[in-house]
Amino acid sequence: MLVLGLQGSPRKKGNSDFLLSAFMKEAEELGAQTHVVDVDKKNIVPCKEYTTCEKKGFCPIKDDMKYEIYPLLRQADVIVAASPMFFYNVTAQLKALIDRCQTLWARKYKLKLTDPGRKMRRGFILAVGATKGKNLFEGLHLTATYFFDAVGASYEGSLTYREIEHRGDMEKHPSVLEDVKTAVNNLLTPFLGRKKILFACRENACRSQMASAFAQYLSGDKIEVLNGGSTPADNISPVMVKAMQEKGIDMEFRTPQSIEAAIEKIKPDMIITMGCGEECPFVPGAEMRDWELPDPAGEDIEFMRNVRDEIEKRVISLTNEL
Repeated sequence: MLVLGLQGSPRKKGNSDFLLSAFMKEAEELGAQTHVVDVDKKNIVPCKEYTTCEKKGFCPIKDDMKYEIYPLLRQADVIVAASPMFFYNVTAQLKALIDRCQTLWARKYKLKLTDPGRKMRRGFILAVGATKGKNLFEGLHLTATYFFDAVGASYEGSLTYREIEHRGDMEKHPSVLEDVKTAVNNLLTPFLGRKKILFACRENACRSQMASAFAQYLSGDKIEVLNGGSTPADNISPVMVKAMQEKGIDMEFRTPQSIEAAIEKIKPDMIITMGCGEECPFVPGAEMRDWELPDPAGEDIEFMRNVRDEIEKRVISLTNEL
């Protein structure tokens, strides 16, 4: 389970930073992996309104959104955005990231593609404001509603605090740590107890990617998906991406990784191999299965479709078994 934090404040060790750090600490105590993006330190170009995303499903701007943020948003099970209030909304730095998520909105609503992680992904907001006005967070909630919808997450709520202006104010708040603990427990409980399954093949560019996507889409409430390759390729197969698009499943923003990287911090309960054979590492206590699927790398779209359909059948059987 990956909890992704988006820190929108440009101030080091400020109040929203304290909030997000406390949130991540509680998540780690429940067994989650955490990753925080300090948005102010990233190269994120504001949206140029090229409209390429709405026509082709990708943004032509080559910056940290393309190479880091989009993939992280797709990998995350939980996305937590933290920000101080600037004129009744998030900071400009975080708003630039949100605006660039029009690409993900377009893939969902224009291209009619489904991110396989969207059924389980959850979103949460942490925010502080200096004033005490009753409308202080209204703009934030509207922005968060549409942001989380675009990135394929349900908006599960927020922790917002008024009259927080000076450094250290949040640390002095009487209920903040209990608030955070309660919020994290409520947010992460649905992810606990899922069976961790590693899908492994040779390049992690076709078979294991398709299997993990089907498992995530069909049974994300039962399975925490891992995938890797014994000799990972540089990129996923475009033929595989096209074949999965025919099923309405979006495979963009995925990058092959090694099996070792996939299980570096998470011990799988089950390993399903698809051709990497003896090169797969031994994991004590993990159940081993081999699906003996042909390698579609370098083959035509029809060959890929046949492998895709067989993988889908096997994943459906697996989820019914679980």
